[in-house]
Amino acid sequence: MPDIRPTAASAALLLNATYEPLCVVSVRRAAILILSGKAVCVADGDGVLHSSRHRVPVPLVAKLTRYVRVPYRTQVGLSRRAIFARDGGRCVYCQGPAETIDHVHPRSKGGQHAWDNVVAACARCNHHKGDKTLADLGWRLPMKPTVPHGAVWRVLGHRTPDPRWAQWLETA
Repeated sequence: MPDIRPTAASAALLLNATYEPLCVVSVRRAAILILSGKAVCVADGDGVLHSSRHRVPVPLVAKLTRYVRVPYRTQVGLSRRAIFARDGGRCVYCQGPAETIDHVHPRSKGGQHAWDNVVAACARCNHHKGDKTLADLGWRLPMKPTVPHGAVWRVLGHRTPDPRWAQWLETA
């Protein structure tokens, strides 16, 4: 059976008229913006999109022709995928592959479901910890969990960026 999941190549980076990264859109949406004159292609990806009258290179990066003012959220949304991305997909306790999320200060003892209290963990460490605190077990975190910040997190969220977008994301 063929793999029908979207790949990194099926996404395009959309820039504002000032070359500020705005968001990631599908290649189809980027091509529609380019064909309607609302955007120009800054960098081509691999392949060509065909229609009965047009051939358009697959856009890798597109820039809007007019400036768009976007009110940005001040914080990155808390999700399981974003926690795994922040922690590199590794258990913070044993550095093994992460499978679950763990509340450092257990919710049963008043801990909040917030960025500074949630970490990625393997099932073994999470089960062993249970609803105990780190002090009860004598464990220590290698680093304090924090809220991800920066324009790249705001634009990409938990997505893995295409390496070819690097020069436009560095300025963010």
